[in-house]
Amino acid sequence: MSDAEKARLRDTASLFLHEKAIEPARGVTLTDAMRARIACEAAIPVLNLGLDYYHAFYSVIVYNEAFLARDVYRDNAGVIHSGYSARAGEAWLRGPVVISWEDVISRSHGYNVIIHEMAHKLDMLDGAANGRPPMQWGMDQARWTAAFSQAYTDQTDRVAAGQQTVIDDYAATNPAEFFAVASEAFFEVPRLLESTWPDVYEQLVLYYKQRP
Repeated sequence: MSDAEKARLRDTASLFLHEKAIEPARGVTLTDAMRARIACEAAIPVLNLGLDYYHAFYSVIVYNEAFLARDVYRDNAGVIHSGYSARAGEAWLRGPVVISWEDVISRSHGYNVIIHEMAHKLDMLDGAANGRPPMQWGMDQARWTAAFSQAYTDQTDRVAAGQQTVIDDYAATNPAEFFAVASEAFFEVPRLLESTWPDVYEQLVLYYKQRP
């Protein structure tokens, strides 16, 4: 980042700390350094958008490690199932962002759980997590849909065939997860994303108003 971008990041992260509650869960001891890292990484996606894009939530809940979350879904026969699964992070439609600190400090290539969950929050600004956040002024929704649909199909086909994928296999779960994982890659491994799906990269440049 340039000096100006670093200064803007500092200001945005400071506002994040002022406006959002970062809350410990199950005995976590939060340090100032932990709070600062969470705020800085959360500020990256909205660096050129503004903190108002995070108006729909007020807190970040931090676990030491992956936490259990309840899943409820209806199968094709109409039967409702419920159970629990381990999560590294979670963004509630009308609620907080939840993250695992162990995953925040993970060194996995192209992985960033905070950016992932913040991307979900941006996606949810129109009331649904569907992989298509409200478009910025001047963006073409048809171009967004074409770029992401083609890349998502490529990702799901590769996962189904057992082939190696450029971004996390989890991106094949649904379009919302593809957008969140692609956003991680956009900020963490931008050249890799651009060389694989240049149209997706360019749409994210237009959306985030950044060119990592």
